[in-house]
Amino acid sequence: MKMQLFETLKLKFESPDWAKNPCFGLMDTVIEQHPELLKIVESDITQGSKQSEFGRKDIPSVEQIFRAALYKEIKQLDYRDLEYHQSDSRICAQFIKIDDLRPYSFQMYQKYISKIAAKNLELVMVSLNKIAIREGLEDIEKLRQDSTIVESNIHYPTNNSLVWDCIRESHRLFEHLQKEMINVDYRDYTKTAKKTFFKINVTKSGDKRIDLFTQQLVTFTKCINQVSNVIKKKHKCSLEAHCILAALEKHLPVMQQVYYMTQKREIKKEIVPNDEKLFSIYEQHTDIIVKGSRDVKFGHKINLSSGKSNLILSCAVPRGNPSDTDLYRSTIDKVIKDYEIVPRDSATDGGYASKPNADYAKEKGITNIVFNKVVGSLQNIVSSKNIETRLKKWRSGIEANISNFKRGFDIRRCIWKGFDHFCSKVMWSVIGYNIRVMTAAMLQKME
Repeated sequence: MKMQLFETLKLKFESPDWAKNPCFGLMDTVIEQHPELLKIVESDITQGSKQSEFGRKDIPSVEQIFRAALYKEIKQLDYRDLEYHQSDSRICAQFIKIDDLRPYSFQMYQKYISKIAAKNLELVMVSLNKIAIREGLEDIEKLRQDSTIVESNIHYPTNNSLVWDCIRESHRLFEHLQKEMINVDYRDYTKTAKKTFFKINVTKSGDKRIDLFTQQLVTFTKCINQVSNVIKKKHKCSLEAHCILAALEKHLPVMQQVYYMTQKREIKKEIVPNDEKLFSIYEQHTDIIVKGSRDVKFGHKINLSSGKSNLILSCAVPRGNPSDTDLYRSTIDKVIKDYEIVPRDSATDGGYASKPNADYAKEKGITNIVFNKVVGSLQNIVSSKNIETRLKKWRSGIEANISNFKRGFDIRRCIWKGFDHFCSKVMWSVIGYNIRVMTAAMLQKME
């Protein structure tokens, strides 16, 4: 199979449409030659769906969904723009294989693309990298890794804002519930709570601030009791009302947790451990991340590794805020397991440096193990000083990879909701980045 992709792509680029859109020309060829890529995501897309055997297929095929997702990611479109591009762009219709009757709606694409799990997207990434290896674009001889932060789509969290968010969300749900159930009565505390919220924001004095928080927590307690009382009652109601009641039931423990956090920190002046904190009532998976002495970020740490081709070889989204030292070994294990190749060289910055990590890499068969900064008795394991210097310089290139990845695919902040979709969006961006790198390497070979 080696070089088959290269030869087919040369023929495809004789067509102006594909020559002007090399990324799509490459992926069109890859999907045609490797239908196993579609098998990876098929179970996610078809789960809970029934395809008609007669007439026009009102549900897109697995291939169309996969192609549409790639087109959306490479072009950096939202779902509405993707729907528009089907009729506006000839290459889009050609790549997604849209028939002449009518394109699919953005809701249809959103429904099926969002079902593809991050673990299967990771398999797609590995499969594409293996194709690059067979084509001679990568050899896994060198491995460098670094971490970055992708923020969640939340406002800056404070105890005051979290209490206000809880009160506002509970009343929003009550408003919808009252439309479905006329006999539901509730008291609106948002006017009082909003006034206190703004007063707290502009109050710096310690005692006065405590008084305002005490006042706000009294209002908050009334809201919590109101939600609890509605949930306890047995209602005979419509399906829509049951859904709203379920949302209120899910919201209640969040309100209680925010109350506990605020009372402990603002009234009792006690420290709340990070694992007991909540940073957003909407994106509850959000972690607090501090890298060195830099600003605090709210999102997730992303650990990436790349080879000398600049392809991202592995991507991990750990929970919490683990140190880089703890991520070193798992990345090496993942690369060796996925590609069945032991890298000859490993280069990282000083954050990954530790004697156990160096020993572990040596046990795995890595010859040159370089950390950009070493302290104490720790020494880099290299065959020569020249190789150590070259690996240190080469390691810094992953900073450019990360910048290209985050800026090129607007992944500094993830707007997809929930941790599972957060991971999926990160993996889609990794795949899109790798496609660009593969395309550039293929075009260079054609020159």
